[in-house]
Amino acid sequence: MSENTHEPIDDSTQLSDGTDAHPPITTSLPGRPNKPSRPKPSIPAKPVSPPIAQTTSTFHAPAAVQPIEPTMTATSGDVDHFRDVFNLLTENIAQAVVGKARPIRLVLTALMVGGHVLLEDNPGTGKTQLARALAHSIDTSFKRIQFTPDLLPSDVVGVTFYDQKTGDFTFREGPVFASIVLADEINRASPKTQSALLEVMEEQRVTVDGVTHDVPQPFIVIATQNPIEQLGTYKLPEAQMDRFLIKTSIGYPGHDVSVDILKQLDVTDRAAAVSPVLTGDDVIALRQTAQSVYIDDVITEYIVRIVERTRHDDCIMVGASMRGALALTRCARIWAAADGRGYVVPDDVKELAVPVLAHRLSLTAEATFAGATQESAVARILEEVPAPVLGR
Repeated sequence: MSENTHEPIDDSTQLSDGTDAHPPITTSLPGRPNKPSRPKPSIPAKPVSPPIAQTTSTFHAPAAVQPIEPTMTATSGDVDHFRDVFNLLTENIAQAVVGKARPIRLVLTALMVGGHVLLEDNPGTGKTQLARALAHSIDTSFKRIQFTPDLLPSDVVGVTFYDQKTGDFTFREGPVFASIVLADEINRASPKTQSALLEVMEEQRVTVDGVTHDVPQPFIVIATQNPIEQLGTYKLPEAQMDRFLIKTSIGYPGHDVSVDILKQLDVTDRAAAVSPVLTGDDVIALRQTAQSVYIDDVITEYIVRIVERTRHDDCIMVGASMRGALALTRCARIWAAADGRGYVVPDDVKELAVPVLAHRLSLTAEATFAGATQESAVARILEEVPAPVLGR
């Protein structure tokens, strides 16, 4: 889709000339380490990183570029441990949400990044089960908030009350003071109550009567909402949808999985059968490992090109912000480490672009009437923006 030329665009976000036909960027990254089956006999040696090849162009010769030697700050042992724990969590949650590995991995990605998730799907698809299974898989605090139209902000964040026995004012913490918070049917609460929760999600703290209270860490909010039954609901503001790191859906199970579920008819609460496999401190340690995953400059350039294209697409009224670019970069590191790699590849970005960026966009009225969706717009942009070519 051609760029919108109706008004001048600031040079800081202007796509470079020839973006539509930009030549593939060639670089070199260390080879994919072997993935031994558990239990693994030994930790594979750290691969030697060859230099990145010089970028070339078929339009005009670029200036001389010094070769870059990529180095992985995350050791092979740390990355292998991250991958094994990530897979262990996925399999543990899959006991409650059967046959839905991708939504589970997306929720775990948000947990490892330190962001929040919005699950939007039809009733009965397992949204609450997924959130509760995650809470039961980690030995940390968990609270569930059932959002209703009469829910007040103080019911979420807490309230200061006067204790007649002591003669002092005491702060009573609300359910948001937990490491894992399930905000069930968030669109049924009033905008004022929604804002109270969204503020905590962004600031990671609550201020009541001039006193600031920090929420426990790790902290993640898993919000759910139904795309149907909009009567009596309050749509989340588009500007505040940016607070969610990832938006995804679960979908209905396949035929074989549905048959297996019916065979276990007496199991009424699958999430209750899930046992903890990690602690909150383990999650903090895994986050530190993910922060050392290597991201090459051509990958960050690729992410910026995708985000910039969303700002200048004729079908998109409001594109992704820098918060979206940062979110996509951070999630790509988690996706790479979960695959047993200490470096990010373009496929990591492609896999995550839709769940990370789509809900941050606002389409034009013409595109909406034509049947376009936020997800289809991001998918089309991924096809138009050339990905870097990684060579050996």
